[in-house]
Amino acid sequence: MELILNSPLILFFHEMVYFFGGIGVLSYQIIRDLFKGPFYWRLTLDQVFHVGNRSLPLIVITAISTGMVMSLQFGLGLEKFGGKLYVPKLVSITVLREMGPVFTSLMVAARVGAGFASEIGSMVVTQQIDAIRALGTSPIKKIVIPRVLATFISLPILVALSNLISNFGGLLVGYSELKLDPNFYILKILTTVTLTDYFSGFGKSFFFAIFIAVPSCYFGLTVKNGTKEVGIATTKAVVVSSILVLVGDFFLSKLFWILEKMT
Repeated sequence: MELILNSPLILFFHEMVYFFGGIGVLSYQIIRDLFKGPFYWRLTLDQVFHVGNRSLPLIVITAISTGMVMSLQFGLGLEKFGGKLYVPKLVSITVLREMGPVFTSLMVAARVGAGFASEIGSMVVTQQIDAIRALGTSPIKKIVIPRVLATFISLPILVALSNLISNFGGLLVGYSELKLDPNFYILKILTTVTLTDYFSGFGKSFFFAIFIAVPSCYFGLTVKNGTKEVGIATTKAVVVSSILVLVGDFFLSKLFWILEKMT
């Protein structure tokens, strides 16, 4: 009996139940305290700068590289069949619906999610969270909510910039490598992309922000046994938030597809 209870499958199931239970409790606390005063505007703005502005160089490099690679691969593949002219359509739709939001969210999960977990975990280890409670202040309001709101605000803006930069990268390769006229490339994007294409990808970024911020804060808050667990919590935050982004992308794509069919 003890061997069965200690089997990897049972332990994994127990950890998953514990994780989703903890996420549920933390989400409830965030929603409960979000509309209670006081609201820490300064801390939220600081986190917006931390999440958005400091992530911008990483997002720019990722976005332009993604657009250039996609344009080159589509161009080389379709050139054999005389379909090189379809590159602008394929790149723009793929970037707006999938690659832009997903790649941007994964980069933010790697950088910001790790930062949240390590910062909060270090605060738990050094008993700063206990000190905040002793002063009569909620750690959820002062530590968690500013980070969640900052990610919720910053990630959609980063996704919008990523979409633009990725298409610009595709245009550069289309002009330099595929010998496509820039005016033709831009015209094809403008005549192909619809608001539905844009918002189906842009709308995912709000969900991805929650998938990144809440688990990262949760793993930071659950650090207990010294600084060694801070590193473990940081790793868990990046892995779990990345998995939630990838798995959630499928279900959100399905949801937006159903909504498109209804309209």
